[in-house]
Amino acid sequence: MAKLYFYYSAMNAGKSTILLQSSYNYHERGMATLLFTPIIDNRYGVGKVHSRIGIEAEAIPFDNKFNLFEHVTSLLPTIPNLKCVLIDEAQFLTKAQVLQLTDIVDNLDIPILAYGLRTDFRGDPFEGSLHLLAWADNICEVKTICHCGRKAIMNIRMDENNRPVSTGDQIEIGGNERYLATCRKHFKAGDTGQNS
Repeated sequence: MAKLYFYYSAMNAGKSTILLQSSYNYHERGMATLLFTPIIDNRYGVGKVHSRIGIEAEAIPFDNKFNLFEHVTSLLPTIPNLKCVLIDEAQFLTKAQVLQLTDIVDNLDIPILAYGLRTDFRGDPFEGSLHLLAWADNICEVKTICHCGRKAIMNIRMDENNRPVSTGDQIEIGGNERYLATCRKHFKAGDTGQNS
């Protein structure tokens, strides 16, 4: 019986690497997968799942109007051996899209592996993450560490001078140059560890 899995973490924990490895494992055993990634994350090109360690794969780009259930259903006749759907940057899903993922699992019996951030730079949940936490069958934390060595669970956004910022739009695409994973203590203090 298929399940919806949500793998969450702070920035730079290796979520995309794990996603790509999971897809590879299916392919190695002769099974097909579909990869999806938000169209707004175009740092490495639209429709690319890219890992910081340098591996990448083509993915189907989606925006907040994209119907994941309808798209997967439409592709089933051409991919009869589809065994898994993988979602990168799942925090950018809408509530409706998370519901569509549950429909893929419940009605098509295809497992979903969704990878994303739990919270934004203000400590608030993303819409997709909030509903994945509520509706996923399995919730798994991918761990990373703060500059102090504790488990990092928060994300600090930094300005062009590497100073923490606490205001602005929830969604601003960036990587190591904009975000830093920290423990809760250093998140609350705005401590990026650069003066440690």
